[in-house]
Amino acid sequence: MDRGGCQMSGGGGGGGGGGDAIDQHGMITLEDLESFSEDQLSDSGNGSLEEEGETMEAEDGSDRLLHYWQEVARGHQVEVSADMAEPIQQLSSDNQGRSQREHIPFTLLLRKEKCGEQLYEKRHYEKGHWACITMREDTYEQSICYGFMRIMRYICQQNSLGDYLGMTLPIVTIVRTDENHSVISQDVTVAYYLPIEHQAQPPQPYDGEIVIEVWPAATVYTRGFTGPTNEVTIINQINAMAELLDSPGMCVNNSFIVAGYTNPAHSNRENEIWFLERR
Repeated sequence: MDRGGCQMSGGGGGGGGGGDAIDQHGMITLEDLESFSEDQLSDSGNGSLEEEGETMEAEDGSDRLLHYWQEVARGHQVEVSADMAEPIQQLSSDNQGRSQREHIPFTLLLRKEKCGEQLYEKRHYEKGHWACITMREDTYEQSICYGFMRIMRYICQQNSLGDYLGMTLPIVTIVRTDENHSVISQDVTVAYYLPIEHQAQPPQPYDGEIVIEVWPAATVYTRGFTGPTNEVTIINQINAMAELLDSPGMCVNNSFIVAGYTNPAHSNRENEIWFLERR
């Protein structure tokens, strides 16, 4: 199915997450929403829920988490609806098992180094099922935010199993650029790799705009970077990677993947830029 090309073969649009709880561009990701426990909320300062008195004391944990994210998001022109309370709570409860998260399997083909510094890796990813949604909001950052939240609903309960599916890493966004790698398309595709136990029979989403796609096997050239992901940093990383490759023409030139591994609230979170080898 062609939705502007949400597949690893190179045809989607997308972007990344933020630097603080929600970064300066208003991005909320799955890792953001799961990262805040009750203790972290009480220590958040500057708008801490603990400071809101008896009203907040009467609310249960899911209400507290929802209220927190509504307050933060409002300052970034993003609305977090009331039906996000349960998914936010689910991912927060699952926070204890983050170290056991399932990573997307791959085979390392090559590691290019110079003077002891790793420049990039070449990897092979097998064919697999992904849940994808393409957003076209008023701004690039809003598309990322709302796309993640809808994928999160699917992961947490709004699926044909009616159950929590489990997190996999990385969560990816697909970035479409012009030929000069200077402008990122506003269309954003957010994609989630189905856990191994659900690959054979992927649970179907209730959200009609989330599509389960089989992405073909792909070879990618990947380079890690730390810090926030926004339009500026993504463009910079794309251009830096293109300079490192011996033959950049062997890769798709107008579609790239940004992979996020670490909670975006972390100041030095881990990301990768992926170039897709032409097939």
